[in-house]
Amino acid sequence: MAKSSSLNVRVVEGRALPAKDVSGSSDPYCLVKVDDEVVARTATIWRSLSPFWGEEYTVHLPLDFHQLAFYVLDEDTVGHDDIIGKISLSREAIAADPRGIDSWINLSHVDPDAEVQGEICLAVQMLEDVRGRCLRCHVLQARDLAPRDISGTSDPFARVFWGSQSLETSTIKKTRFPHWDEVLELREMPGSPSPLRVELWDWDMVGKNDFLGMVEFPPQVLQQNPPNGWFHLLPFPRVEEDSGASLGALRLKVRLTEDRVLPSQYYQPLRELLMESVLRPAEEDAASPLAVLEELTSGDCRQELATKLVKLFLGQGLAGPFLDYLTRREVARTINGTVSEAPPRVVPPCPQLVGMPYLHEVLRPVINRVFEERKYMELDPCKMDLGRTRRISFKGAPSEEHVREVSLGLLTGYLGPIMDAIVGSVGRCPPAIRLAFKQLRHCVEERFPQAEHEDVKNLAISGFLFLRFFAPAILTPKLFDLRDQHADPQTSRSLLLLAKAVQSIGNLGQQLGQGKELWMAPLHPFLLQSISRVRDFLDQLVDVDGKEEPGGPARALVPPSVTVREGYLLKRKEEPSGLATRFAFKKRYFRLSGEMLSYSRNPEWQTRSSIPVSHIRAVERVDEGAFQLPHVMQVVTQDGAGALHTTYLQCKNVNELNQWLSALRKASAPNPDKLAACHPGVFRSAHWTCCLQAERSGEGAGRTQAPPSTPVNQRESHPTFAWVGAATLAAGCSRTHSAVTLGDWSDPLDPDAETQMVYRQLLLGRDRLRMKFLEDSNLVTTPEADTEKGSSATEGACPDALAHQREAAACLLEVLADLDQAHEEFQHQEQRKVAPGPLRP
Repeated sequence: MAKSSSLNVRVVEGRALPAKDVSGSSDPYCLVKVDDEVVARTATIWRSLSPFWGEEYTVHLPLDFHQLAFYVLDEDTVGHDDIIGKISLSREAIAADPRGIDSWINLSHVDPDAEVQGEICLAVQMLEDVRGRCLRCHVLQARDLAPRDISGTSDPFARVFWGSQSLETSTIKKTRFPHWDEVLELREMPGSPSPLRVELWDWDMVGKNDFLGMVEFPPQVLQQNPPNGWFHLLPFPRVEEDSGASLGALRLKVRLTEDRVLPSQYYQPLRELLMESVLRPAEEDAASPLAVLEELTSGDCRQELATKLVKLFLGQGLAGPFLDYLTRREVARTINGTVSEAPPRVVPPCPQLVGMPYLHEVLRPVINRVFEERKYMELDPCKMDLGRTRRISFKGAPSEEHVREVSLGLLTGYLGPIMDAIVGSVGRCPPAIRLAFKQLRHCVEERFPQAEHEDVKNLAISGFLFLRFFAPAILTPKLFDLRDQHADPQTSRSLLLLAKAVQSIGNLGQQLGQGKELWMAPLHPFLLQSISRVRDFLDQLVDVDGKEEPGGPARALVPPSVTVREGYLLKRKEEPSGLATRFAFKKRYFRLSGEMLSYSRNPEWQTRSSIPVSHIRAVERVDEGAFQLPHVMQVVTQDGAGALHTTYLQCKNVNELNQWLSALRKASAPNPDKLAACHPGVFRSAHWTCCLQAERSGEGAGRTQAPPSTPVNQRESHPTFAWVGAATLAAGCSRTHSAVTLGDWSDPLDPDAETQMVYRQLLLGRDRLRMKFLEDSNLVTTPEADTEKGSSATEGACPDALAHQREAAACLLEVLADLDQAHEEFQHQEQRKVAPGPLRP
């Protein structure tokens, strides 16, 4: 049995932010941190006090994370960025409501000295002798402490308080990973029992010491279960200051999903019910368990459920039958004879899940050109900046007609290659998508055989492919992993014009020349010419053998040979000889697939070096102070002889760093013998820059961490190696974060986790399920009566259909009861196995 935890975070917008620039405005962006590790950075919104970001992230996490924080900063071209404010959300606050948080939250002040992070390892004993009771506190080490000095490190020491007594450890200079291994003994003084408090401080020669964090244990914990393990450092308890909205507010949507995933056999009955829904005759679609499940979902949950169902059926080798079922349901809901009016249900996630490599291959070259060239394009007279050319070339302002002609040439110069790539991509389109469109056309032709609806069969396909796939990717390439950063305002406008043109082509010219955007008329000749090419493309797209997607064993969402990430990175030489550290990095073009991490001088270079993904043992960040460079990561690999090697790679920005970390961790997730700890620094001048330990191998790094799956407050303090099996044992001073990844289209298939999500959705709708389909089973059910009820599930249905719906609902409730019982049994087993551990302070 496995446990999983994921955060869905949406940074929507801000309001009433304070002005940080002399212009009376700000250039705000938002950093998203989980336990003080940056997992995402939004785009910078220039010159705005009410920025709109609309950025969404899914972060897969270990179960023991503590806090989610949002920092709003003002970007400055010169000097350090100004901190505007922050929002901190504890894990308990996020988990309090299963629906999550969706509200405006005021920003609070940021006190740099109060920002604490990291953990401390303690072993406490309560002893008695002839002189009375004695508390022995073994202060072993700490890790990931906040940097307080200008060097990016700290000079930490620990101070232990018990009653009126206090003792201090020695000070360890210039490290965020101190090793003390000191035992402090304090005698009990007369009076009531006292709590134990351990504080960490950064020693300063001049001025007062800086606070690094604390832990506190009440007397009953010391008596019953003395602390022994790793403990998360906390700030001093204090009343949270209310800024009175003087710093503005953010609108956030945050939802925490924590699941206990049972062994596969427990989900088999529910999977069989869902599989049966797509394999039964078409006339029974409306009464299937899938149809009942669809009635219970709404809003944001529907999109998440849609994605999980597509992945579930794809993993079972039933993508074809599932998409056939969806197509029949979509067409059956069509109103007034046009498929485009059908509400979007579950079909749209399919192209995004199985077609992302295809999308990247088709659109990335032109999208990159648009970003790199940054040409000014505008057709709307109301938005034309006629003075722009004069500011650049000091010539007279061009006429409106001149700007239109230049913009038209640039737009067609980009649209031409886009359409050439699309219409020439038939052979590269994934078979699952082609088969879905083939079945969609067949259903539409059966539903609308009339001659006046001849174009509907093409609109049904182009509506999904162009309006919900190509056009959104052109408009927001970052959300489709086509670019690492959002576009600037000028490039965004160019992308909007290109997306509008592609959308018009996808509509097959039905609304051309209508509506408010008559200024698009200069593009009409090109659009009409492209529409005829698109019709031929759609005919070829659906000309596919239906046997290419048979039901069968589970398959991967992304084949191992497919490139999931590529781009330029700076790679450090293995052994820089005499060169300065920052010049030891060389620019190389990297490609990552499920099998290999390869690199060369440029994309076209034939000679390539490679690292097998199966050799990767850890992928972690590197402290900025190690090379005096930001955004550096390390890839630790093991060769055939068992020796470990580290490759250091530098990324351009924090988002690119997080994306490479996530991609490499997911690709190497199945690897055995993953490291549980590593060094976030480098070995230089006979010691590690992070913890100052002199030994390069395991014996010099001191005590290492338990596996990441072990809760922080249950980790033992006895020495253990982080990884066993290689000739050289590699222990480290910081635990690895292999469980922290970003959710995206390349996530591996997990049928059990996906079925667990369906089960969770059914749990939320169980009461509705009983009330809607079962509690009225003794009533007279006629079409007229059902119509009066207004139920979307039973409106106008015949008694036989209602009987089938109730039968499906009863089967789902029975499966739910069995899964409920299984979860309760496993929970009881866990409670019996886990011995009482130290309580959280």
